[in-house]
Amino acid sequence: MKSSSLFLAAGLLAVLPLSTSAKITRNVEKAFAVQPGGTFRAETSGGDITVHSAPGDQVRIVARQTIRAKTEAEADEILAKLELTLEQQGNDVVAKAKYPGRGGFTFSGIWPPVSVSFEVTVPEQFHLDLRTSGGDIVAGNLQGKVAAHTSGGDVTLGRIDGEVQAHTSGGDIEVGGATGAVKLHTSGGDIEIGAVAATVDASTSGGDIQARFEGGPGADCSFRTSGGDVDVEVGAAAAFRLDASTSGGDVKTRNLTVAVESGGYGKSKLVGAVNGGGPVLKLRTSGGDIGVRAAGSR
Repeated sequence: MKSSSLFLAAGLLAVLPLSTSAKITRNVEKAFAVQPGGTFRAETSGGDITVHSAPGDQVRIVARQTIRAKTEAEADEILAKLELTLEQQGNDVVAKAKYPGRGGFTFSGIWPPVSVSFEVTVPEQFHLDLRTSGGDIVAGNLQGKVAAHTSGGDVTLGRIDGEVQAHTSGGDIEVGGATGAVKLHTSGGDIEIGAVAATVDASTSGGDIQARFEGGPGADCSFRTSGGDVDVEVGAAAAFRLDASTSGGDVKTRNLTVAVESGGYGKSKLVGAVNGGGPVLKLRTSGGDIGVRAAGSR
């Protein structure tokens, strides 16, 4: 029996993919003259997208290609099939990386055999539309709208003077602040939002939610999680209608007076007006606690 097990193990090793450590990196760089107010659009499979903002009138792109190859010749062969687009369309700039085909065997066992990450610098006043199927998205402070979508990574944004939409199926979302409407969704991570003033719609199926308002909600807001806590900070003078409910914890407030309509402090539900009422702050969790506190309270 022992001998048979050894032969079986050897057979399994024979069909496993070889080491994925052999990688070759090449960069493609390009710059475009633009005016403030344009849009940078990026789409890639398996790579990260990082965007910086800086004074000036240029969009500068570094496309970092990571090729899973053992030799330079093999890397050349793989890159010959890569569809890499870096171009200007009016005042917009587009960066796309696509490898044709739906899969196949490579020496690493991973498809596609090349991933492309974009590192980009845009003017301070510019819009972003970013998509990757397997990496992280990072963008710094910016004056413009931001849309960020990834299927397998985190989304981290600075302070955005505009609207924000972010979606990930497998990571966390962090937004340093936003002056416009915010819509966030993740199926497997936490959400952290700082310094928002307008409407917010944030949901996660597997993490905590933390949010901070500059004052109070400027419009109806909704925070939902199926597997974590919800913690919201508002200004002491913020006027809104609290609608909080949890199936697996308590609702607590700190340094806020609520004219209770239903439920109560420390219970699973609390509905009522804060400072006379206003936009609705709807908080829901199926598996955690809910906390609402005035700024400076802990």
